[in-house]
Amino acid sequence: MAKKLAFTKPVLLKQSGIFTSLLTHELRIIAKNSEYRNYRDGEPVFLTGESGNALYIVESGEVVIQKQDEYGPVIDFARFIEGNCFGELDMFTETKREASAYASRDTRLLVFPKAGTQFSDLLKEHPEISARILHKILVNIAVRIRGANSLIKENSPLMQELKKQVYRDKLTGINNHTYLMERIRKLIGDRKGFALIIVKPDNFKELNDNFGHEAGDSAIKVMARGLRDFIGDDSRTVRFKGNAMAVLCVGYNREEAYKVALEIRFFFNRLDVKDATGGKEFTLTASVGISLYPEHEIEPEALVFTTHELPLLGRRRGGISYYSPKTIRNANERNLCLSFPPGDD
Repeated sequence: MAKKLAFTKPVLLKQSGIFTSLLTHELRIIAKNSEYRNYRDGEPVFLTGESGNALYIVESGEVVIQKQDEYGPVIDFARFIEGNCFGELDMFTETKREASAYASRDTRLLVFPKAGTQFSDLLKEHPEISARILHKILVNIAVRIRGANSLIKENSPLMQELKKQVYRDKLTGINNHTYLMERIRKLIGDRKGFALIIVKPDNFKELNDNFGHEAGDSAIKVMARGLRDFIGDDSRTVRFKGNAMAVLCVGYNREEAYKVALEIRFFFNRLDVKDATGGKEFTLTASVGISLYPEHEIEPEALVFTTHELPLLGRRRGGISYYSPKTIRNANERNLCLSFPPGDD
């Protein structure tokens, strides 16, 4: 019989449930801070009273959780097999183990974080990733105990604060890239059509050069909040990255998305950024990229990456770039775009 291939760390992490919402580069960070450990049959993984400073994912073998009743026998109250995760609650709450874990046969575990690394250190270094992990842990606990603790319900203040940390851009207060990716994944999973519009100012470097980077940050705030108010729907408006903004339009067709993109471009052109420039006049110009689902890329990351690149092409072509399947003649032209210059409005 052929030897079973071992999981790579990112694959095992993704299958565990705790890390399913992380992007590929984020999984690599978690993998880098994880390590494999081997245990023989009967060997303890951890003992009652030890510090709960890690979580464990079973790559192969089996782990049994045992607890000693105060006046009774040792009870096996949980078993974990390949792909299962355990120990996360103790790591999250930073409490001592209330039970012991033993390998019930030769077992290989992926341990996060690895020896010499603290979860609290990762929290400081990668707060967005850590907040999403904490959110997933809380959701899993909520599922297990079905509302027994109101603190971990989806609509509780704690959960709302975690969601704010995960999905809100710290500079502007509007939704961020993480929110956009998870919303797109859900729409694709639900097979709902949508248009993704990403807009980038053409002359933002000029603003930075003339007025400084603090003015640039202030201008990003004005752009983000102004666009949110212009669209009139907080759930559709996103600061994608840097000075790029995104608008997600569920159920929009090509013509409807194109109309919104034109309106956004005109909005940027009229946007008052004097609060950022110390009262001096500055006119922003912008280019816009549009992609549609399901007409275009199927993979969320590919769809978003393609759309983000379109404003740069649109800038060279004079305004708006539209990723259109009609332009695709062979595999080498998948990223070809139609351009709609200002004179073609």
